[in-house]
Amino acid sequence: MEWKQKAAHWRAYPGLAEDVRHELADMWDDPQRLEDAFYRNLDFGTGGLRGELGPGTNRMNRYTVRKASEGLARYIEAQGTEAKQRGVAIAYDVRRQSRAFALEAALTLAQHGIRAYVFDDIRPTPVLSFAVRHLNAYAGIVITASHNPPEYNGYKVYGPDGGQLPPTEADAVTANVNEVFDELTVEVMDEQEARKANLLVDIGADVDEAYLQKACALSINPEVIERMKEDVRIVFTPLHGTANVPVRRGLAKLGFTHVTVVAEQEQPDSEFSTVASPNPEEHAAFEWAIRYGKRVNADVLIGTDPDADRVGVVVKNGDGDYVVLTGNQTGALLLHYLLEQKRAKGTLPPNGVVLKTIVTSEIGRAIASSFGLETIDTLTGFKFIGEKIKEFEQAGDRTFLFGYEESYGYLAGDFVRDKDAVQVCLLVAEMVAHYKSRGMTVYEGLMEIFTTYGYYLEDLYSITLKGKAGLETIQSILQTFRKEPPVEMSGHKVDMVEDYQTGRRRFVRESRDEALTLPVSDVLKYRLANGAWFCLRPSGTEPKLKVYFGVKGNTLEEAQTNLLQLKSDVVKRVQTLLKG
Repeated sequence: MEWKQKAAHWRAYPGLAEDVRHELADMWDDPQRLEDAFYRNLDFGTGGLRGELGPGTNRMNRYTVRKASEGLARYIEAQGTEAKQRGVAIAYDVRRQSRAFALEAALTLAQHGIRAYVFDDIRPTPVLSFAVRHLNAYAGIVITASHNPPEYNGYKVYGPDGGQLPPTEADAVTANVNEVFDELTVEVMDEQEARKANLLVDIGADVDEAYLQKACALSINPEVIERMKEDVRIVFTPLHGTANVPVRRGLAKLGFTHVTVVAEQEQPDSEFSTVASPNPEEHAAFEWAIRYGKRVNADVLIGTDPDADRVGVVVKNGDGDYVVLTGNQTGALLLHYLLEQKRAKGTLPPNGVVLKTIVTSEIGRAIASSFGLETIDTLTGFKFIGEKIKEFEQAGDRTFLFGYEESYGYLAGDFVRDKDAVQVCLLVAEMVAHYKSRGMTVYEGLMEIFTTYGYYLEDLYSITLKGKAGLETIQSILQTFRKEPPVEMSGHKVDMVEDYQTGRRRFVRESRDEALTLPVSDVLKYRLANGAWFCLRPSGTEPKLKVYFGVKGNTLEEAQTNLLQLKSDVVKRVQTLLKG
């Protein structure tokens, strides 16, 4: 059905909710808005279903939520009676309509006789991942748009292992969703009827406590916390999101006594009114925390995004100024701390594996190698890391130790199968105590790692290109890079081209190809003769083209120069293509 027909169908539908009807009427005389709202259906990306709120098939609303849930229900029915009986766990964050969408999903499932376990209030995404496993549910749903702006919401689906659906399963659910011809006619059960039939069940404190026990048990060196708990000063901000209660409870349970919460950002707020973006990747998100840090002379500032799967860390540099660590730097620090402590305690398994994405720093591989451990790359999206953990669990030949991605997502305990800011906040606090017990700051610890392994630096450039025209522009840029690959960048020859859409790796100087082992994805990665690299990929959760950069230098200054030059040259080419 063409977009104008879809829009007309929605407007004429007699059962359309009045609030949706009013919103649709407001945009009816704006053809651009109308086309963007109806020109396609929302697709599952690296983070599931995500889009702006509003009427339309390309928007998040009760009808697109029902359609997604109907597709999931049909998928679960196809898996048999046991799958239906195990049910689905559902969580939601602080965003607009999140609670309402969670109930829409639950009542759609109930219509199919599938029980939904719905949290009684907002919860972090990783707690949903844990709940799926803890309750032995067959699937999970979390209503969240993570760190996106306030006008967004989303819908992520999890499998029986607690991980986001990997490609095969996601494709099967998507196929079922696509068979739902008209999202407006999806039937939902009455809420009271669902509760009476025990198909809508509230969950809460019991799951929280079980999760927190597991998170606190990840502590490797409780002795250092006991020694330093009075000396370590922490400032924490949940950025108006879901992490406030579990992080504070976890830190207290471990014994940390000097924890200051940013009062202005403590309470849930769907508008995220104190920040331009509720994303710990953005330095501006820490403005309030830095004020607090200076006031209490904090050793570390920690911030989590709205659904508490990403965490940012701020520490003092050599001049005593607070600096925001990159996701790669925090990952390197945590990885080194975990491996070093496990080796010291004799608990480092010889078959241990570190997982990272293809756009994450190579310093992780260098660190793991120094401990005699393997590093495996995955595509971007933590669901691919979760998929690998499941493979290790089933095969029994490898032990998962740590997984991370440059975009501030980390996982140390596999009782969760998605990135987990809550458990990582606790590990960061312990790591701070460790360095302080050595008379060092975390920043000095980072410099120690750089001195040992080399000065690895990374950066990201992204362009927001909204709507149908934006999507076409992103695809055009990638196709041009694919058809006319650069032979040189920042004065260094391109040695290797990895095209994840064709599944081939090209060794340029040797004029030979080999197959890539990762799933098909519209991603291009270029490796230069000096060890630097850059990568282009469309975001799976936002209307953005993302360009990643990585370099290594013998000194910090050399690495900074290399990074600046590489980024400048690649961005110049991208901008030239944008101008057309």
